[in-house]
Amino acid sequence: MKPFRVKTAAARPAAPFTALAAASLLVLATVALALPARANKPEPALTAALQDKQVVGNARLRVWGFEVYDARLFASPGFDSAQFGQQPFALELQYLRNFKGAEIAKRSIDEMRDLDTLAPELATQWQAAMSALFPDVKKGDRITGVHTPGRGASFYLNDRLLGEVADDRFSRLFFGIWLSPKTSQPAMRETLLQRVSARAP
Repeated sequence: MKPFRVKTAAARPAAPFTALAAASLLVLATVALALPARANKPEPALTAALQDKQVVGNARLRVWGFEVYDARLFASPGFDSAQFGQQPFALELQYLRNFKGAEIAKRSIDEMRDLDTLAPELATQWQAAMSALFPDVKKGDRITGVHTPGRGASFYLNDRLLGEVADDRFSRLFFGIWLSPKTSQPAMRETLLQRVSARAP
């Protein structure tokens, strides 16, 4: 299995050491975990990651009547949703409720498993990687994921870089949660891509 790299931008404030945290650390010990030097290197700004991209769609996720988040898709002109994995884009989620980072990671891996078959050890590694990157969010917080074809996914909390999962397959499946035809939320996908579809010949 080809190893992937998890790069974290900065350490978050210490949290109580839980069994979940211990499990995550044990799994991450088997992954190539790279902590980039930040002392003399400024973190890339979200505005730079969104350069040459524009909002091409937005949608709100509601589950059982509860509003979860607003999603916005950023892409360059000519974005082809059928080939989303081969194109750079960004997806912003602005949360309308409070969530634990571990809950976001678990829900994400469950959705990714519905899109493709994942070896159990790989699913565990990916969930641990997301748990290490995703913070707890409160209402109004934004997590923006940036897909770079052939490289992987970078994640930002509001305008601050959280880190990167340097694995192209991870990135394609993660963003497939919203953009794949096999998504569990087809109506949301249709709304998110409505303006893209309208411009198609």
